Amino acid sequence: METLLEKHWHHLSSDQTAELFSVNEEKGLDRFEVEKRLEHFGRNEISGKRSKTPLERFLLQFHQPLIYILLAAGIITAFLQEWVDAGVILGVVIVNALVGFFQESKAVKALNSLAESMRVEATVLRAGETQRIDAAQLVPGDVVLLRSGDKVPADLRILSARELRVDESTLTGESVPVEKRSGACPTDAVLAERTCMAFAGTLVNYGQGQGLVVATGNRTEIGLISGMVDSADELETPLTRKITSFSHTLLIAILVLAGASFLLGLLRDEPAAEMFMAAVALAVGAIPEGLPAAVTIILALGVSRMAGRKAIVRKLPAVETLGGTTVICSDKTGTLTENQMTVQAIYAGSQSFAVSGTGYAPEGEVSARDGADLGNAALAECLRAGLLCNDAQLRPDSGRLVAEGDPTEAALLVSAQKFGLSRNDETVSAPRTDEIPFESELQYMVTLHRRGERGVAYMKGAVERVLDCCDTAMGPDGNTAELDVDAILEMQNTMAARGLRVLALARKETAPEALDRGELSSGLVFLGLQGMIDPPRAEVMEAIAACHKAGVAVKMITGDHAVTAQAIGTQLGLCGGPGLPGQACPVLTGREIAELNDKQLIQRVADIPVFARVSPEQKLRLVMAMQALGEICAMTGDGVNDAPALKQADIGIAMGISGTETAKESADMVLTDDNFATIEAAVEEGRCVFSNLVKFIAWTLPTNAGEGLVILTAILFGATLPILPVQILWINMTTAACLGMMLAFEPMEQGIMQRPPRRPDRPILDKVILKRVGMVSVILLVAAFGLFEWELRSGASLEKARTMAVNVFIVVEAFYLFNARSFRRSPFALGLRTNPWVPLGVGVMLLFQLAYTYAPIMNTLFSSAPIGWLDWAKIAFCGAVAFTLVELDKKRTHTDL
Repeated sequence: METLLEKHWHHLSSDQTAELFSVNEEKGLDRFEVEKRLEHFGRNEISGKRSKTPLERFLLQFHQPLIYILLAAGIITAFLQEWVDAGVILGVVIVNALVGFFQESKAVKALNSLAESMRVEATVLRAGETQRIDAAQLVPGDVVLLRSGDKVPADLRILSARELRVDESTLTGESVPVEKRSGACPTDAVLAERTCMAFAGTLVNYGQGQGLVVATGNRTEIGLISGMVDSADELETPLTRKITSFSHTLLIAILVLAGASFLLGLLRDEPAAEMFMAAVALAVGAIPEGLPAAVTIILALGVSRMAGRKAIVRKLPAVETLGGTTVICSDKTGTLTENQMTVQAIYAGSQSFAVSGTGYAPEGEVSARDGADLGNAALAECLRAGLLCNDAQLRPDSGRLVAEGDPTEAALLVSAQKFGLSRNDETVSAPRTDEIPFESELQYMVTLHRRGERGVAYMKGAVERVLDCCDTAMGPDGNTAELDVDAILEMQNTMAARGLRVLALARKETAPEALDRGELSSGLVFLGLQGMIDPPRAEVMEAIAACHKAGVAVKMITGDHAVTAQAIGTQLGLCGGPGLPGQACPVLTGREIAELNDKQLIQRVADIPVFARVSPEQKLRLVMAMQALGEICAMTGDGVNDAPALKQADIGIAMGISGTETAKESADMVLTDDNFATIEAAVEEGRCVFSNLVKFIAWTLPTNAGEGLVILTAILFGATLPILPVQILWINMTTAACLGMMLAFEPMEQGIMQRPPRRPDRPILDKVILKRVGMVSVILLVAAFGLFEWELRSGASLEKARTMAVNVFIVVEAFYLFNARSFRRSPFALGLRTNPWVPLGVGVMLLFQLAYTYAPIMNTLFSSAPIGWLDWAKIAFCGAVAFTLVELDKKRTHTDL
């Protein structure tokens, strides 16, 4: 029995399937067989992987190379009974860990919603009796009854169907409900074309049927998706990769320098304890302790700003990743399109008409094309036929109209409304007296209406099938005319080439009491064609153009038909500009993807903007292929079928309104307005966040490098340390909080969306900025060491000389903060009003430094001492020199950062 579940059931007949599962279709399984199979196969539930406990997540905050150094320094310093130094070092480590832990705790678990999607009830046939049970109790071989409104509880092989249509958009991306039937499908049929199967988690939109359970729990299609989500790699973002690389490089440099300085001191017969404290001072000085917290806070501020622009970020690094995105892979249905079928073209009385407006809102109108006449009687009757031969309903929901029933029928209701027809008036004047529901064998639906003493039958369905029943066509004047089949089929092909789904409508006067199928096989009057599509969102084209301008490619990956996807992609300008006739976007289908190996797929993906009829596994392959090309890949989607790709992508973006919970939980970011255009704003915000992060890093590194150089110089020359480890920690943490954090509030720089995306392999800081960092570091070395030695030789105490050195670092960093606001422009050109937090931060820092210098308790804790106003003048002069030299360097050099 276990091997049965590995079969593909769509190519077997229903009788063969029932025989393989040893079940009687009319009675179902008996109670003992159910218990046996439940014990063997388990409950019909999806299981996910174990999540980290809060303790594990907290301990992982210490799993960083730089933190290891600080921990070791703090422990050994405590062993040497330097309690203040040890307390400050360990306090900094714990604060950083708490910031990261609480931020990570806000993220929700990724797979819970998949299990939730399976918690439904099912109507099942067991031992000849119909029962309503918890779907978790279903077993392979159970016979399940389906009806309109049911959620399919497991993967089913359809045994019988009566007008059964299932909405599979969340699983396959198919924009309209799929008609189900019991007949076997071709062996190579892709998921979206397996019409004899119903899949767990999809919704019965119309009709009723009976299916045999062939897979439960993790073995269902949705369960396989769960496994793919579960196994998808937790990717590092470009920023985290770069900071990790930076940390490892810095770790090696710190250990080498600290070890070398310690050995050098021992070789010069210096006391081992003093040399160890000097090595600790060097290590502590070189480590940017404030960097982890600063990155978290700057990203959190970006999250807050994005929320104001309708983008909710679930994982902090996603903010920065957006700024470096090079390609956006978007689902079509509900993301680039309205997810509401809309009639766009009508052909009636040998004339063509256009329909404006999108979705189910009645805003819009029917307009004539190429000299057509809106007084065309065939046009009015064509729209009336679509209104009356219709079982759909439109109802308000959260300020918008939603369809109950077939979306294509809902589209016909709206097109009639736009022409001015009222459903209430039409049904009163022509009440329905009989109907022939749509069936796959017939490929049409017919309703009979009484008009006075006469009866009128309206038919809608597939064009070829309706034409077979028609002898004449209605002309513009309302009279019958010759039926021009070739002209109608040519118009159908023209509409289909635009990606429109085309329905034909016809009528026949007959007896008002009941329909006779035999009479409907001929004698009908052709009324016209209505072509509909799930249209693109109005603002998406502009957003895609903006992405292209910013150097970000946009690709559509959908489960929908190739012709429809190509038409939408061409309209949206996915090829780099609005599509023109004869210049349609190239398309790669799921069947073609299946024939390509990974290497071949990687070679093709860069040049293809539209991928159609794609399965969930193939979406995942496409994302991985683009990542193999070095792309920073964002994936948008709203369905269960998008979840694996959303998790695999560098950043997954889910739709907040129409998106499934599975998609939201797998994503890094959720759009609260379901608007692709919001992604453009998010990319813009992401670039601003990254720019501000780079500014912070470029600002903070001179402090660490300068401190390290000061300690290293003192060791090399056998001099007294100008600054102590505890003083270094004071400098690093207070300046990061009061000065560096102010850069997080820098507004967006002009032209940020006209720059190309940052290459993933590009370092955080380019050569120009690294040279500037080195220049400021040398200025700090010269100023701090120089003033320290000057004070000592002038007879000042060691505490006062060290206080001078500490204040030099603080003041130079304050001046340099104004330089760091822009890598290109002068702070005088920027002005203070554009970021009032900078002068505020400098003011607060000066207050802290006055307390550090003059408060007795601070003098005791940090070995500081009061200084005079002339000493402050010397320090300020050093800051002014640093500021001037950096501004001169800006004029001489140029950078894209």
